[in-house]
Amino acid sequence: MPVAPGSTAAAAPTALPARGPVARLRELLTRPGFGKLLTVRLAAQWGDGVFQAALGGLVLFSPEREADPVMVAVGLATVLLPYSIVGPFAGALLDRWDRRRVMLVAGALRGVLTLATAAVVLAGVTGPLLYLGALATIGVSRFIQAGLSAALPHVVAEEHLVGANSLVTTSGAVAAAIGAGCAIGLRGVIGPYDVDAAWTTSAAAIGSLLIVVVAARITPGSLGPDERREAAQALRAVASGLVDGFRAARAAPGVLGAFGAVAAHRLAFGITTLVMLLLMRNSLTDVGPFKAGIAGLGEVVATVAAGLGVAAVVTPWLTGRVGRSGTVRIMLVLAAVALLGLGLPMTLPTILAGSFVLGLVGQAIKLCSDAAVQSEVGDAARGRVFSLSDTTFNVTYVVAVAGAALVAPTSGRSPLLLVLAAGIYLLGLVIYEAALRVGDRHAPQGGTQPGAPSATAVSTAPSPSVSTSSTSQRADGEPGASGPADR
Repeated sequence: MPVAPGSTAAAAPTALPARGPVARLRELLTRPGFGKLLTVRLAAQWGDGVFQAALGGLVLFSPEREADPVMVAVGLATVLLPYSIVGPFAGALLDRWDRRRVMLVAGALRGVLTLATAAVVLAGVTGPLLYLGALATIGVSRFIQAGLSAALPHVVAEEHLVGANSLVTTSGAVAAAIGAGCAIGLRGVIGPYDVDAAWTTSAAAIGSLLIVVVAARITPGSLGPDERREAAQALRAVASGLVDGFRAARAAPGVLGAFGAVAAHRLAFGITTLVMLLLMRNSLTDVGPFKAGIAGLGEVVATVAAGLGVAAVVTPWLTGRVGRSGTVRIMLVLAAVALLGLGLPMTLPTILAGSFVLGLVGQAIKLCSDAAVQSEVGDAARGRVFSLSDTTFNVTYVVAVAGAALVAPTSGRSPLLLVLAAGIYLLGLVIYEAALRVGDRHAPQGGTQPGAPSATAVSTAPSPSVSTSSTSQRADGEPGASGPADR
């Protein structure tokens, strides 16, 4: 389909030929646009992992300070609140400004802020100034992450979004875990004290440099948005970014249900994270190869990363057989069972096994959620919906950590909190089912949604190789639906 007059967006990518998973992966990686987005994602999340782990070790495991449940909650909130605060602003701007330019500017600003925060740490300054530097640095990263998610449909054909999401999102999360591992390793080499953490923090600027180099090579306008507006309109839209995103998500029941599942996972994961950190610092001791303290945290990070890697393989395979909705149901139940079976013993081996399962579950649910947004929401609103997703993703986590901190013992040994987390997963399943049933009642005859461009349209510029009927799909993403998100 020709690009509309005045549009600066590139034509939608053509579909990949029907081949095996390895061949499809190879084709994805050879596409210049996709390869550059993937590189930016890896650089950004590696840098985020280094930065967050460096500051997390400073706040939680420094020998110069004690870490009670409230201090743990404050440290985690400092790392994650920017994602929630900046999200609506990022979404409104990314739907109106050249996403490639946003990545370029945000990457450069992120590098400057990273070095500035490292200088604050080097000077031995703690308290509000340190937290402000962390908030600003991580907040800028939101523009990069949200822009990458919103731009992906411009370089990948719609029917391959699940596989592309699986690769991009999972490899990015693994890169963040590797970055955290690098920070933990550097901390062990350089030293555990506050001033030593400055050099570890500054290493995160390497990721920012790579973002700028790669983003500069992306063609301007090729990542959308499809429709340009003046900056003044973008600034006016900032105030309504969350509302617009919620309206677009509400019109797509598959997206709304996925958000409920994501929220349930993050609430439960926040509770278990607090319990794990307190156990590692205050209760557990080394058992053979299994370590406590910050070394044990590194093992947990590696185990979660392994779960993410398995999710990259399992999720496309599972959605191809039971659909997105079936995959989400399985994962929510699996998480509840894992918490009860592996979490309650509260030993190092079972903590690692449970971390692997929760890493797998969380990533699978997030992949299904991202695919739902990219398949059911049009490009004009997609950035704001992704920002709403990010806000949901992080606000629920911070709320869970803060709430658990009020009742958790300093030792971290709280079976009641783990049972509560398992119950939240099951509640998420109920909410997910309710959202899909509402969508079924409001769906047109035949169970498909019209593919005309709208707030819930799949794309404003469908690929020539995708038929008109393929732009509609059932809200639950079941196999056999005309939408490609589950293929």
